[in-house]
Amino acid sequence: MIPYGRTFLVLCASAFLLPAASRAQTAPPSHAAEVIDSMPQARFMQQAVVSPDGRRVAHIVRSELTVMSLDTRERHTIEVEGALPLRGAVFSPDSKQLAFLADLPGEAPSAQLWTASADGGTPTRHAELKGNADALSFSPDGSKIALLFIEGLPRHAGPLQPMTPLSGVVGEKIYEQRLTTVDLATNTVTQVSPAGVYVYEYDWTPDGCSWVATAAHGSGDANWYVARLYRIDGQTGEMHELRSPKLQIAEPRVSPDGRNVAFIEGLMSDEGSTGGEIFMVPVTGGKAQDLTPNIKASPSSLAWTAPDRIIFGENIDGKSGFGTVTTSGTVEQLWSGEESVSGTSFSHDGTVSAVIRQSPSTPPELWAGEIGRWKQLTTLNGDVKPAWGEARNFHWTNGTQALEGWLLLPKDYDRSKKYPLVVNVHGGPSAACGPRWDSRTMGAESAMGYFAFCPNPRGSYGQGEAFTQANVKDFGGGDFRDIMAGVDAIAREYPVDPLRIGIRGHSYGGYMTMWAETQTNRFAAAVAGAGLSDWLSYYGVNDIDEWMIPFFGASVYDDPAVYAKSDPMHFVKAVKTPTLIIVGDSDGEVPMEQSVEWWHALTTLHVPTQLVVYPHEGHVFFKPADSRDYAVRSLEWLETWFVKAGEEAKR
Repeated sequence: MIPYGRTFLVLCASAFLLPAASRAQTAPPSHAAEVIDSMPQARFMQQAVVSPDGRRVAHIVRSELTVMSLDTRERHTIEVEGALPLRGAVFSPDSKQLAFLADLPGEAPSAQLWTASADGGTPTRHAELKGNADALSFSPDGSKIALLFIEGLPRHAGPLQPMTPLSGVVGEKIYEQRLTTVDLATNTVTQVSPAGVYVYEYDWTPDGCSWVATAAHGSGDANWYVARLYRIDGQTGEMHELRSPKLQIAEPRVSPDGRNVAFIEGLMSDEGSTGGEIFMVPVTGGKAQDLTPNIKASPSSLAWTAPDRIIFGENIDGKSGFGTVTTSGTVEQLWSGEESVSGTSFSHDGTVSAVIRQSPSTPPELWAGEIGRWKQLTTLNGDVKPAWGEARNFHWTNGTQALEGWLLLPKDYDRSKKYPLVVNVHGGPSAACGPRWDSRTMGAESAMGYFAFCPNPRGSYGQGEAFTQANVKDFGGGDFRDIMAGVDAIAREYPVDPLRIGIRGHSYGGYMTMWAETQTNRFAAAVAGAGLSDWLSYYGVNDIDEWMIPFFGASVYDDPAVYAKSDPMHFVKAVKTPTLIIVGDSDGEVPMEQSVEWWHALTTLHVPTQLVVYPHEGHVFFKPADSRDYAVRSLEWLETWFVKAGEEAKR
């Protein structure tokens, strides 16, 4: 259903424009809409942060920053004038202050920098930053705040956001994300890193005289994939290269003694989706050492707890976990569990951590304490209960390859009945399905009476770097066979109706949906969100083209054959599956034209299809009404074709 007053471009076999108001007024709510609207509404925290001394924890829910004492459980709330949404809270090194950002209203990003006493009191505003500001951090002496700032940016930063339409001389104007400081005594704002360089992540050195950072020359979105590790002089902004990685790097962290830099390096398909192995390099430069070679997990975050010890979060076999590694390379597993742990923050010595825990049966809440022995601090979602079936970490094999994923049983599951199965392919591919609270996709599918399956095929995180790299030059090969082997394994163990199997996904999941329907006719319905249909045209129009080189070994111009064998458009005449295609018109990661190409081809081939384009949305849909409509349309499409498949089977 389309909310009143909004218009979407809906293209069917005979293309037409469907006004939102007319559909909303004439059509009663569908079963899918009723299911989506009945889903439990959980509240989500943006972050959890523990003070360096381990005595306090802070978290943000929209416009409220709450600080809690772990000793007394006393708490107080910090707000700013106008009840502005808050984000990015950090403690000072002495644990006595907090700094945070307050976002100002308007289409272009703009934020205020505030500090407040951790004990309470009136917060202090220090600066108004017209542009995109992020990643606050106190200097070691507490006198300055460092942050990443893109001055004058007309849109929110990041490749997931809606892109600004091209105009004028393309490539002439570059917006750099620069390392910037704010002096808390004078409120002076100083951009330190040089113009022409985009800084992605950073960390102070203990003496406060410099930083280590991941950065690249040029604009931000595409060049993250070729970023290098640098040391940046705090006075001059001069940059000294420390590491030119073979793949992608993230999480640069300086040791407490200032001698070494730890970071994660690996094959990463998306900025912010981190996995790989933990490396260390001297802060003065030199040979990098892999501290976790061949680890059968995917480290995703790290923190130093001593000059010779690092604690890290990881994805391990589809679950969340924590481990430690010494500078000599000794790895120890600390904890893992069938839940999703995010937003992790550590005290200075690592003995106290604050985390946001959630699972398919438990909505997110804030917990703190020793790793694996956390105590729950919030009850934001105390009355929220799941409206779907049981979740299981499902394992299977494809040949000699051990695989896993997450299976949600239908609500009110009865083994004597047969049920449809929906395969949900995650994005990435360097990512993973996990045990999360999910009411819009798998939870809703289960509530509809379906098995909901999210596989982690080769190319995913969770089984080590070799597994993550196993789909290099093989998109749609081993990964597709892994998924289909998972479908077969579920069908052997559970009562799946073979005539009512669907597939859906977004981004890489959208690509894999398009690819799957060229390789098999087993699916009764498909939903391709932001899918990639034609590697040649995609290479020339997307905003993040550097991501493809590590996965394919060369550009599409230098080695077209390696792309062609994984190209859905080369095999489109085999498609018979009814397909819903969904995309935002301002998507820079997988531009709208890729979805239009697929729709045009399926329409020409008389395959039942529909294309829905959402105005002013990027690779991720940020407008609640659009997100809801996406979810409803997807379920309606699956239900329609499952019903038809069932009716045809009875004839």
